[in-house]
Amino acid sequence: MLLGTLALLAACGSGAAQNGEREKVVIGYFPNIDHAPAMVARENGYYEEALGKNTDIEYITFPDGGTFMAALKAGELDAGLVGPGPVLNNFTNGADVKILAGASSGGTVVVASEKSGIRTVEDMEGKTFITPGIGCTHDVQFETYLQQLGNDQLASSRIGGSLNHVTGNPASYPSMFESGKVDLAAVPEPWASILVDQGAKVIISSDDIAYGQTLPNTVLVANGQFAEKQPELTAHLLDAHKKAVDFINENPDKAQKIAIHAIKDLTHQEMDKNIVAQAMSRVTYTTDVNEAVLKEFGTSSHELEFLKEDPSFDGLVADGE
Repeated sequence: MLLGTLALLAACGSGAAQNGEREKVVIGYFPNIDHAPAMVARENGYYEEALGKNTDIEYITFPDGGTFMAALKAGELDAGLVGPGPVLNNFTNGADVKILAGASSGGTVVVASEKSGIRTVEDMEGKTFITPGIGCTHDVQFETYLQQLGNDQLASSRIGGSLNHVTGNPASYPSMFESGKVDLAAVPEPWASILVDQGAKVIISSDDIAYGQTLPNTVLVANGQFAEKQPELTAHLLDAHKKAVDFINENPDKAQKIAIHAIKDLTHQEMDKNIVAQAMSRVTYTTDVNEAVLKEFGTSSHELEFLKEDPSFDGLVADGE
């Protein structure tokens, strides 16, 4: 999404009173299964219910964490769901951002196209892999896994290895696999299940990849200034988010239908219900945040040279989470 569009929305009054009467809150998320809590909260009206009739809500969807964080830092976005990778990277560079809660964990899978000839991790040498962004959550998980193998060639060429790294919107991965432009994808759900349904092979499962089930794969964050100046609205946002997570866990069939509908609206691709059910079964929806794991993940980002200095994350996670 172009930031020009975001700026137009911001000019309409993101997080500020309108003529002294109404508030405007802008919420962002991605068309991924990891972000199902935002889809459910939007579909079920949880944000509107929690924030009250005097608050207008604007929704914006993003293709990757970089554009999400750019909008959040610029004050064009008040809160939303994003992977921890972009949050940690931007926080260490001075971004004013607060993690309010977890949203999901698990769900990152590494798959190889049929044309790639890759059947095991050892076959990856010299191949091209794709992730939604450089240093994004899925990228760090994949590259950390490779680093732990101890084979210098099984690493991104960015740090002296043999793998070529490109980025792109996960919705485009099926066509990129078909064209042979990429060999591998470290990808969130439901795109991993879609690729497998079209013939791709799972090389690293969501259980085996680094930080597989322990890392909050998606977190609820807020612009730091918004959280400080609008504590009541921030608390209400958190309430709506928790309600959405509970709904997913208590009503998986209904949540899957909402996700299918929401993703179709955003990507014009209708997901098969069986694929979505499989994809959501790989994800744990929880508001918990394991701060120790976040710090370990940040250290991995530093070791992979996504962060220039060994990071400190004091103050990133809001008190009480």
